[in-house]
Amino acid sequence: MPHNLLIIEDDARLAHMVAEYLGQNGFTVRHAPDGLTGLALLSSTPADAPVDLIVLDLMLPDIDGLEVCRRIRTLPSPVAQTSLVMLTAKGDPMDRIIGLELGADDYLPKPFEPRELLARIRAVLRRKGDTPAERESQILSFGTLSIDRDARIVSVGGKPCELTSYQFDILVTLAERAGRVLTREHIMEAVRGRELDAFDRSIDVHMGRIRAAIEADPKDPRRILTVRGVGYVFARQQD
Repeated sequence: MPHNLLIIEDDARLAHMVAEYLGQNGFTVRHAPDGLTGLALLSSTPADAPVDLIVLDLMLPDIDGLEVCRRIRTLPSPVAQTSLVMLTAKGDPMDRIIGLELGADDYLPKPFEPRELLARIRAVLRRKGDTPAERESQILSFGTLSIDRDARIVSVGGKPCELTSYQFDILVTLAERAGRVLTREHIMEAVRGRELDAFDRSIDVHMGRIRAAIEADPKDPRRILTVRGVGYVFARQQD
């Protein structure tokens, strides 16, 4: 069954080109020319044909992409967990950081090659776990923290934690290697399949979001510890 994508982009020519290219590669694509139309389409999508991923432009004529992203993440589940790739202005890292903080799974600076967008989309969907048979059924447990890799659910004390698909995979990468110090580059390469750019600190943004979800006190973390000058380590100790 083809994946359903929603492109929220005010540049009609670019949207048509991207939709045509993605359609040729097996995706069903809908287009919204502005943020409010995109939110309306997303909210009215039938449950038996959900949107699998949103391609969201940062600069829109009515409300900007950051606000659209924020509103999407406040919608009822499972719509709020829809994967999202944000299109950002080239050379503006602050927009990328804010987008990641709001819950975007990945970003792609403009201008871009459609082939790279396709690769990013496939990578995000693959991380989301659309083929459960490819994933182990083991549940990782650390005291009150439970990580179900098949269901892609994280809970603390039985209460589910809100994480994007990318943040879930970062957590799994760390938890599977509990007690081992991982560099930022190692984490990014393991999750995204490429090395971290020299000045890319988006992994730190995601780590902050993960801590906010699973730590009793994110400012004094006990599960995910920072190793200054190196990276991060998932602590072995139980609650």
